[in-house]
Order: sequence, then C-alpha cells, then structure tokens
Amino acid sequence: MATTTFPRRTLLTALAGAGAAALVGCDPTGGATAPAAAIPDPLLVELAGGLGVLRGAERRTLPHAVATADGRTVYAAAPQGADTAFWRADTATGRTSPRVVLPGRWVPQAVAAHGTAVALTSEQVRVTAGRPVGRDVTPVLIADGGGVRQRLDLRGNFVPEAFTGDLTGLFVLEWLPAAAPDRYRVRVVDLATGAPGPLATRAKTPVPPGAEEEMRGDGRQAVLAPDRRTLYTLYTHQPGHRHTRDLVSGRPGNAHAFVHTLNLVERWAYCVDLPHPFGEGPASGHGMAITPDGRRLYVADVASGGVAEISTEELTVRRTATLATATGAAHVAADGDRLFIGAGTTVRTVDLAGLGQAAQWRVREPVAGLLLNPGGERLHVGQTGAVSWYDPATGRELGRAAVPGLVALHSLAGRA
Repeated sequence: MATTTFPRRTLLTALAGAGAAALVGCDPTGGATAPAAAIPDPLLVELAGGLGVLRGAERRTLPHAVATADGRTVYAAAPQGADTAFWRADTATGRTSPRVVLPGRWVPQAVAAHGTAVALTSEQVRVTAGRPVGRDVTPVLIADGGGVRQRLDLRGNFVPEAFTGDLTGLFVLEWLPAAAPDRYRVRVVDLATGAPGPLATRAKTPVPPGAEEEMRGDGRQAVLAPDRRTLYTLYTHQPGHRHTRDLVSGRPGNAHAFVHTLNLVERWAYCVDLPHPFGEGPASGHGMAITPDGRRLYVADVASGGVAEISTEELTVRRTATLATATGAAHVAADGDRLFIGAGTTVRTVDLAGLGQAAQWRVREPVAGLLLNPGGERLHVGQTGAVSWYDPATGRELGRAAVPGLVALHSLAGRA
C-alpha cells in the first residue's frame, strides 16, 4: 500500500526547522560527507527512526508522522516538554501550518483520506502490526492543522484505523478483552456521541447482535483505493475464522486469509476469501497492490507462488495463478498491465493479460519495497540502506542512492 503517500519540497526546509533531522550531509566526526545521489522521483520511506522524505539529493526524517495516501499531506508531531508540538504540511507546495501545542504526549495514528483531520493516541500501535497493551480506557485526540477538535476517552481498548468519508465517524480496531487483548473487531465511533458501534453489511443493513467478526490473525497490509472511498486490508492466519455472513447464516468458517473491504463512505464491510494455500505461509510473505484505475486488486503469496486477482466491483477472486516460490518478505506494485513482485533478491514481472511471469531479475540486497513512478518508466526498489531504480522493462539498474536506516519504501511523495 503501490498506493502513493507523502511529502514535498519546501516542506523539507520547514520540517528541518520543526524537529526533523537530516539524514545526510553531516559527518558525526566533524567532516563533510559526499553529496547524496539525486533520486529522480520524490519518495517517502520508513526509517529506523521514523518516516523519511527523499527528494532529489535531500533527505529528511520525521520521528512521528502520518501521511495521506496521495502523498500531499503530512501530519507530524514532536515532544515539546511534557506536551506535543503538532503541525500539518502540504507536500506539493511546502506550506506548513503554524505549530500548535497539544496538552500531553501524543502520536499521529490515522489520517483522513483527504488530509483534513488526524486521530492521535498516547501510544503508537500500527493497525497492521502488533497489539496494544491492556487498558480499560483509550484516549484519542481528533485534530487538524489548527489544533484539537475534540478529545475522546473510549471505554475499552481501541486503535484508530481510518475516518469515514464525511468525517463524522472514526473506524477503529477494538481489542478484546480490553485488559489482556488477544482478538479484535472493526467498529466505527460516532464522533458526535463518542459511542462505538458495529458496521453495516454489504447490503447496507445493520450487523445483528452477536454477528460481528472477531479476528486473531495478522493484519499484513492496507491499501486505499485511488478514489479514497474503500480501504482494503489483507489478513492472514485465520483458521476457523467466521465472517459476519457465516455467523448470520450459521455456516462454519475456515478462512486462512482474506481481504477485509471497508467502505469509508457507506460504512459497510465485506471480506473476500482467498483460496488455499493463501494464509498458510508466513504473513510477511504476502503482499498486495491495486491497479491505478482501482478495478483490480492483486494478492501475492511468495511462499506458495500464488497470485490472486480480485475484482473490486464484484468483490470476488476472478483469477489465480501459480508462479515459482520464493522466501522473504513480499512487496508488490502494479500498473494497468504489469504486476511486480519482489522477495529476497529477486524481482518478478507478471503480465496481467495472462497472469503469467514475463521476466525476472536480481537486485543487490533483499527487497524492502517496490514503487513505480507515475509514468511507469522507473521501478524504485528499497534495499539494505539504499534505494535503487530500475528500468521495469529490462531490469537494468538506472541508479542508486544511499539511505541509511532504510526499513521499507512507503510511497511516492507529493508533486508540485
């Protein structure tokens, strides 16, 4: 989630003055470092110390930040005494809002699709990794560039995931039991009342009491549709899981992997089951990407070699194929004609017309993310402490830039 995401040019200067640290250009021994190689497309990356903005030869890092999926808006926070400095930046223009002080310590957790609001929590817990500590009450701040809109003290153990399209609701994961969580369910908090409640079914009817899905597996990756109306989340390791439709009908469930489809506008959810052997292998070996038109979603499982094509209109698996297996974390990117799958030190190209492998090439170190530039003539590949870019048609390396502390590629950054 490859979907776009993040930051901009003069934003880099503004962030540098607001607690962002430069990644290059300074040698801790006192000497000057060599100039960084210029990256041809602006990128947002995950670093050991936070999120990094890479633009040309410039590098900046933000310890606590979230970005919109189109890469145009960033919300950042930094400790300021016992409180938190908080600001918003437009990555296309570089304009930043005045820094405001939030009382207490907070970290941005979820941002609205159009970048107009953000939910902050007192502890950072990723929706697709890990679980929160036990707690009976979850404090949440809803804020924008002007400061705090409201504070919620939700009774239970919640992690914000996304805002509703009209900004009147906040989708959350509710972890159960609150004091010692081992499973979770997706709910929506009415921001007018602060009350959490169930989602609707795909038929837009309320979920009956006792029919809300509870999940115990791994949330691997989330992808926002290009029109920002739907959030797709890939879940694995769900043996015996029963969807709402199973609970309502009384049918047994046995889904090892599925794509949770959350309509942010109409507030309904539906799960698309993936066929065996998806979900049997490591969660990290699964990856997902959506085509630029939003009509096709692809899931790859490198441990089994499986590739599944999901129609986002029908919410069904339309086709599957089996490629050669691989080991390591899976990373996936797509355009209208090609699917790119990276794992270990290999990148494969899949022709979407026939869903067969068209080419493959080796890279220097294990893949840590794939991003196609908007024109499709460069494929950026995250690797150990570096980003390289390749000709996606031939696999020829076109350039390489050092990025110390790189963990993964996050998204493309906003453009002017």
